Amino acid sequence: MTIDFKGSHFPKSVILYAVFFYVRYGVSYRDLEEIMAERGVGIDHATLNRWVVKFSPLIAASAQARKKPTASSWRMDETYIKVRGKWTYLYRAVDRDGQTLDFMLLERRDTAAARRFFKRAVGTNGVPDRIAIDKSGANLAGLQSLNVILKFTGVGRIIGTVQSKYLNNIVEQDHRFIKRITRPMLGFKAFHSAAATLAGIEAAHMIRKGQLGQIGLSPFKQFAALAG
Repeated sequence: MTIDFKGSHFPKSVILYAVFFYVRYGVSYRDLEEIMAERGVGIDHATLNRWVVKFSPLIAASAQARKKPTASSWRMDETYIKVRGKWTYLYRAVDRDGQTLDFMLLERRDTAAARRFFKRAVGTNGVPDRIAIDKSGANLAGLQSLNVILKFTGVGRIIGTVQSKYLNNIVEQDHRFIKRITRPMLGFKAFHSAAATLAGIEAAHMIRKGQLGQIGLSPFKQFAALAG
């Protein structure tokens, strides 16, 4: 996968550096504008925002395609992200070793949202042996709904379900990194930009965990390599 940077008025390396710095270290766009200026790149915060929103989802998709195989025992949970002054829900799943599986920002926290997330996670990572969830009835119903789909589409097996706060500690701990990065960003003004930015944050987090297996490359070089 090669990301197209044609039409950009700055070199690819400058754009990728700005996007990586924003999604990895948790700064405001005003701070990033100042950081870039100190490195001799004069660029306004609005352009920086456009770069993050445009390129983060593409880089995250590349990271998903290139990540190392994950375990078949999953942990799923959601955390809160404020958009336009209202709470939205970032659904996330990791495997038993804490490796990122998938993530999705949704405006509601209900059965339909849980089912949508589970369907995408399975489509991206395959059918797991089991998924540990919290005591949420919506998450349980969403997973049961997915099992009905798997049963009648010839997959041949269904996903085991475990409702355990203890087993879910690993994904709840993993939320903390994402929240630590988003906190200095001073909130999101639009849902699509929030989803795009979170995709970049998740991709940088996967690199931090060593999920791309590129031993010897710095985190930035791994991030840049995802652009092709």
